[in-house]
Amino acid sequence: MIAPLLLSALAAAPATFRLDYFHTGDAREERFSLDRVVVEPLPWPGNPAAPIDETNLGKYLFELRDRDTNRLLYSRGFASIFGEWETTSEAARLHRTFSESLRFPAPSRPAQVILKKRDKENRFVEVWTATVDPEDQTIDRSRPPSPGPLIELQKSGDPARKVDLLILGDGYTAAERGKFEKDARKLADTLFSFSPYKERRSDFNVWGLCPAAQESGVSRPSTGVHRRSPVGATYDAFGSERYVLTFENRAFRDIASFAPYDVVEILVNSQTYGGGGIFNLYSTVAADSLWAPYVFVHEFGHHFAALADEYYTSDTSYLPAAERTEPWEKNVTALLDPAKLKWKAQAAKAIAVPTPWPKEVFEKHSREIQARRRKIRAENRPEGEIDALFLEQQKDETALLGADPNFGKVGAFEGANYEATGYYRPQMDCVMFSRNKVPFCQVCQKTIDQVIDLYAGARK
Repeated sequence: MIAPLLLSALAAAPATFRLDYFHTGDAREERFSLDRVVVEPLPWPGNPAAPIDETNLGKYLFELRDRDTNRLLYSRGFASIFGEWETTSEAARLHRTFSESLRFPAPSRPAQVILKKRDKENRFVEVWTATVDPEDQTIDRSRPPSPGPLIELQKSGDPARKVDLLILGDGYTAAERGKFEKDARKLADTLFSFSPYKERRSDFNVWGLCPAAQESGVSRPSTGVHRRSPVGATYDAFGSERYVLTFENRAFRDIASFAPYDVVEILVNSQTYGGGGIFNLYSTVAADSLWAPYVFVHEFGHHFAALADEYYTSDTSYLPAAERTEPWEKNVTALLDPAKLKWKAQAAKAIAVPTPWPKEVFEKHSREIQARRRKIRAENRPEGEIDALFLEQQKDETALLGADPNFGKVGAFEGANYEATGYYRPQMDCVMFSRNKVPFCQVCQKTIDQVIDLYAGARK
């Protein structure tokens, strides 16, 4: 049931249109095809004063334009599962198809949806287009099955003037609904303990939905565990034991459509360390992991603000880029011209670029930790052993990095974006670099602020 105040706030908004499409291809080519256009149950929750995305974030960008006048009505940058998968070794040998969606306020007249992708110079180039006519009789206006009542975790104001965060439970049975709400409140409080979310908490609404699962937990194929959970979350995405995604886009979107949302956190009912995050799609976290607070904040950084991973010593499924180009993400750089550092305005006075740090010692210790981690997973040993290993790593890294004279300064520290050389991060340590008890670096904080501004307006 939706609260009367929420219905009142949404009453004047246009309908929410969603274009579902198929994204098909491999490492060499990609194609798009229309699946359906649907009208979601709730009106558009977005800010009518800021329909155009000027953050320049995302591997992809879509525009909604009036078909007759070509006037730009709405735009958003985003990333996708296909966009990640195409960089894996699997994409080099086979084709796959993924379901994806674009959401936008209903146009009053026929409009063109234009999908763009960055080229090698990071310019957005058109790759597909589709026409949306609001009078088209084939638009699906049917109401999907309700996932259950909407939980108001934090109501700060009109959804049109707030960042609307939906925390979506997966793998919780009907009897575990109370556990979900407790987990969601705890992790939301964790997010708002980090700057700049802390200072801007009043710019957020937080909602919860928890569709009842038949069985507790989600799939973990590497251990023979398979669950048909409502949202379809699963470990072992792209062959990475810790990477949690859902490939059930239609199910995910239909469930989420019962909340006003800009961003979505999928809370999986599991103890095993894991999570994931894709810009403007969703992020995930295992609710009962000892490291859930960290993973939630880190992965939400990917989803909400397109922050790149700054670590580089952990195993990943991604292949290194054939060419060294400047990343579009704002918190990593290829440093092709040290005199034009991407975040030069924030750099410490007179700091060396590149910036010295105890890289060799850090890498040696990290390799040892990773080898022990792989052994624990291969032998399917208790989760507590992973927790103990990570606590040991946290203690050693905190002592090593914290003792360096450049700790806490903004410079250009080599090692980022999954590669030991050729990419640089702004500070020695950050939420996007390690599990240590550190804040977001200054560059990440500025980027997060910019995205909050897009949805809730600039801070007064």
